[in-house]
Amino acid sequence: MKRFIRESSAIVEVELLKLVRDPTEVVSRAIQPVLWLVVFGQVLAQVRGIQTGQLSYLAFITPGILAQSVLFSAIFYGIGIIWERDLGVVHKLLASPARRISLVFGKALAAGFRGILQATVIYLIALLMHVSLKLDPVSVFAVLASVMLGSGIFATFSLVIACIVKTRERFMGIGQLLTMPMFFASNAIYPLEIMPEWLRVIAQINPLTYLIDALRGLMITGGESIHGYTVDFAVMFGTFGALLYIAVRLYPTLAE
Repeated sequence: MKRFIRESSAIVEVELLKLVRDPTEVVSRAIQPVLWLVVFGQVLAQVRGIQTGQLSYLAFITPGILAQSVLFSAIFYGIGIIWERDLGVVHKLLASPARRISLVFGKALAAGFRGILQATVIYLIALLMHVSLKLDPVSVFAVLASVMLGSGIFATFSLVIACIVKTRERFMGIGQLLTMPMFFASNAIYPLEIMPEWLRVIAQINPLTYLIDALRGLMITGGESIHGYTVDFAVMFGTFGALLYIAVRLYPTLAE
């Protein structure tokens, strides 16, 4: 276990150093959620046909926009893995004594820390827009833990895609193909109850739905988890475990 922690921590440190040296990615990733909350959220708040219960529409979509930010940031994480392969970094890592699970888990954990930065931006924007947030330490910690888990899920999924397609061009095409359908086939900007039956079925197997459901209950005053936190976190942990296993098995093929 100590070896696993040490190896994973080394990967996290390297990834965070990249972010410190080039923070422009954080700034660029912050622009989209600002637009969604400030423009899209306020416009749709005027549409009375979307029933969000006791929550204002802006409060309803705030957790969805946070989850969207996590998804969009993490799903393209694999492009960096392909760059590392082309630069020979992956070959060096695989030749090192570090175990493959440490390499993959370290990447997922680093994506989680990036997700925390995204969450910080969303919290600041939401406060400026007077969204009623739960700011007690337990709720904030639970939100950050959820964000880290969600980031890990989508970063690992991204790594699996990178191991399969192996080229930047194909990866970008598939990444763009997956992100918007996953976002719209979730409860991010409208509740499950108003979806057509076929879309509701897709949303129920979409891990993003369970991340948003947990965030809505943990983050928003008056919000609640429809599925229950036990179900939300069981689905997310199960998905992460399955993707982690697949990524560990596929990771060496990236160097081929």
